[in-house]
Amino acid sequence: MTLRNTTLRTPAHHITTLCAFTLLALTATACSNLSQHEQNTAGGAAIGGVAGAILTGGSAVGTVGGAVVGGVIGDKVDPKKK
Repeated sequence: MTLRNTTLRTPAHHITTLCAFTLLALTATACSNLSQHEQNTAGGAAIGGVAGAILTGGSAVGTVGGAVVGGVIGDKVDPKKK
């Protein structure tokens, strides 16, 4: 019989997660007056940051790196080009 290495979630983890989602919601509503180009860049950075965090297990370097790469990709996206 093998035991899994499980991490217990403390109230601090829940508070941190709640704060992160609250910040995300506030940021999303603040983007309503941005141009389409700026929204693409911000959206790419947000998605890249989440992807970087997931791929690196929550590493700060991975999160920031993913946000930078996502922001650059979002900056280059032009929805009018086909």
